[in-house]
Order: sequence, then structure tokens, then C-alpha cells
Amino acid sequence: MNPAAKISAFVAALTASFGAAYGIGAAVGTDAGTTGSPERAEHAGSAAPHTDESREERPAGGLQITEGGYTLDLRTPRLEAGQRSELRFAVRDRAGDRVTEFRREHGKELHLILASRDLATYRHLHPTRAADGTWSTPVELPAAGDYRVFADFTPAGANTGDLTLGADLAVSGPYRAAKLPKPARTALVDGYTVSLNGSLRPDVPERLTFTVRKGGRPVTDLQPYLGAYGHLVALRAGDLAHLHVHPEGSTKPGPGVSFTATAPGSATYRLFLDFKHDGTVRTAAFTVPSGAAAQTPGTTAPSDEHGH
Repeated sequence: MNPAAKISAFVAALTASFGAAYGIGAAVGTDAGTTGSPERAEHAGSAAPHTDESREERPAGGLQITEGGYTLDLRTPRLEAGQRSELRFAVRDRAGDRVTEFRREHGKELHLILASRDLATYRHLHPTRAADGTWSTPVELPAAGDYRVFADFTPAGANTGDLTLGADLAVSGPYRAAKLPKPARTALVDGYTVSLNGSLRPDVPERLTFTVRKGGRPVTDLQPYLGAYGHLVALRAGDLAHLHVHPEGSTKPGPGVSFTATAPGSATYRLFLDFKHDGTVRTAAFTVPSGAAAQTPGTTAPSDEHGH
């Protein structure tokens, strides 16, 4: 979900908008380019179209910890690399009380995204909320470094609309910064080849079409996830502005599935495309530049994402 204007203490937010044209299914709890894990949780129910017309004019989310009177209270600000731990947090209202009522979006009250600052590690999780408003989820992060936590939710009865709040998470251990993979038109994951057709242009809607192949043949029987056939999350390199694209509704899968995206100026983005086939959710990751940042893509995305 995309919220209103965001500014953090250490970065300046640029405006952005992402709109979904066709859906493909959604994934939970995975690194880019890896298979599903116990951290994944199925989305229940069908994905209903978003009716908030102002969404496309909203800036990128996740750049601040407080917005509209709501604050992300990260109770676990530090984890250790390679250790399975419990991540705990709460959403607090203007009075400082924990929020316990949320509107369900795509079968869940809250979607949680974890990403490393170098964009080498990515997780999409669905934590559990206790009666007192404390959220928790098990997580194991493979590499030390700085991470960003994004809580994507809509408070029940509030007039704020969808919110995405962000907070920093430190992961201790031996650290080596990963280099952002070069732009590429294809990504390989578990024997599947995912191809990207289309480009990002600043302030101009463009269609991004993804084709999933296995054994050289297009996969035309993708399975529903989040009530559709895919899920797309985009993070801007540098400040990790969160551009969350939900499917607008269910569409029958074919040789290609598409999203329409508008880039917020010249920048480089990391796209995480989740799809489900043969009962398993997988994630294909792409580096996509726009505007002055655009380079001629290669043919194969490097497989240097951290694994579980």
C-alpha cells in the first residue's frame, strides 16, 4: 500500500506512485531468488480493487516512522545475523496506545516488508497480532548490516487511508556490503526463467510485463495468491522508498502478466516479483533503472542474493 508524503531523519523523500494493471499472486517470507520458507503465510480471500483514486498521487512510503497520528514502535531494533529470532513491534495511535483494530487488505490486517539497505535481502511477512496490539513474527536474516522494516496497514475507522511506516533495524555480525546487481531482462529462480519486458520512465506510466517459463515453455497455470496471480514490491535504491503494488483484481494467467508503473524521477529500483506455481511461492528480482539512471540491460540477472 502507498501512503501520503514521507520524510525520514536521514533521507529526503521524492514523490512516487505505482499503480497495478494486472495481478499475479503474492509471496511471503522469502529472499529474492529463493523458494518459500516456513515464514510464508497464505493470504486468504480475494483481492478487491482499490477505490482510493488519490493513491496514484501519493508519494513513496516507508520513509518515516510516524504519519497521520500513527507511529511504528519497533520493539526489536537489533537482531543477530543467522539467528532465528522473534521480531516484535506495535502500531501506536496519537495517544500512545497500541492499535488493535485494522482493516483487512488482501486477507491480512498488516503486511510486513524487511529489506537490507543494499537490497540483497528481502522478506515479505505476515506477523501475528496479540490481543494487546503487539505484533510478532519469526525471522532469520542471513547477513549483517542495516535493514529497513516497513509496516503496511490501514487503521480501522481512520480517515488516513493506507499507511506504510518504516523503521531501521540493525543486524549484527560480520558485514560485507553487497553490490546492487546490474540491470537485466531475465531472472533465474529454482529452474524458472522470468523475463521482463518494458521500461521505467520518470513520471510516465509504463507497462511492465513478466513472463514465467520453465523448461523453455511459458507457464500458463500460475496459482492464485492474494486472490490474484502475483505480487510486486519495488524499493528505490539509496533511500529504500517503498512502492507497494497490489493487484487490482483477479485475471486469468496467460503467457504474460503485467503491471503499470510510474517512476518517481531518475533513479534505480529493485523489483521483487512473487509468483506461485506447483504449490510454492518464488521470488524473481530485477534491477530496473529509469531516466538518466537507465542503462542497457543485460540478459541474465546475477544470482548473488543471500539465501536462508
